[in-house]
Amino acid sequence: MSTTAPVRIGTRASELALRQARMVQRVLEAADVASELTTFKTVGDKRLNEPLSAIGAKGLFTKELEQALLKDKIDLAVHSLKDLPTESPEGLTVRAVLEREDPRDALVVNRSTLAQSLDDLPRGSRVGTSSLRRRAQLRALRPDLEVVDLRGNVPTRLKKVDEGRVHAAILAAAGLHRLDARQHIACYLDAPDWLPAAGQGAIAVQTRSDDDRMCTLCDAMNHAPTMRAVRAERSFLAALEGGCQVPIGALAMSDTLFGFIADVDGVRVVRGSIALDPDDPELGGIRLANRLRGEGASEILEGLRRADRIPSPQPE
Repeated sequence: MSTTAPVRIGTRASELALRQARMVQRVLEAADVASELTTFKTVGDKRLNEPLSAIGAKGLFTKELEQALLKDKIDLAVHSLKDLPTESPEGLTVRAVLEREDPRDALVVNRSTLAQSLDDLPRGSRVGTSSLRRRAQLRALRPDLEVVDLRGNVPTRLKKVDEGRVHAAILAAAGLHRLDARQHIACYLDAPDWLPAAGQGAIAVQTRSDDDRMCTLCDAMNHAPTMRAVRAERSFLAALEGGCQVPIGALAMSDTLFGFIADVDGVRVVRGSIALDPDDPELGGIRLANRLRGEGASEILEGLRRADRIPSPQPE
């Protein structure tokens, strides 16, 4: 009988986060590795009355888990990869990602609208989202809609749509799938015309870089095609200095990376694509970011800085 202590897995306490953490537990269980969950409330979970872009800090849904990892209170942290900053704190590494769920966004509508797509929504409809990326794409496609901030976990946001507080909302398809809530989806917003957040739909497993046992366990559960795709997407995001305060979308599909950056009102959108080298996906992300900078992305970023939406880069 093994005397090895169970692997301590850190996760947020929402039902979606718990389901994602249990997916990692099942992988470990299949390898005859016992584990236990430890839940955390993050800044993003506590400050539900404020727009994410207004809170401002990086790692709104991840910092507490990372601190617990660094203090050896947990062995693994499970994150929605799209919530995780592109740079891990010193001593930590994103060692694995599970096979990706559907990365697309999905439209959820109140029954009274009778809408089946974005095009069907009546003029003036209130569409809820907490994402500047979704807001910018909505404003670019349908400037006649009213975009309103919508916070809370997935069931809370679905309830607000059902109650008519908003006529529609845009959520990640992966979260709806994992919560067995596909019946709420009116339509999917297809790439590359509509792009998700970098890493959307992927579950990341983070551990201490010097924890050999956890690194070995993570290597065994890593899904290599998903890892290649998200490495490209997150490289693009990092090269554009992007976070929750910058409307940026990215998705790698069939060895091609698609990306965009916009101002918050969707008045100016710069988008493009580039072929990826499977052996060096980060390089494609950097090259696409540099190309978009030359086509107007730098001016968009400078405009956001002037509006105090993102900090100015620090001198070397």
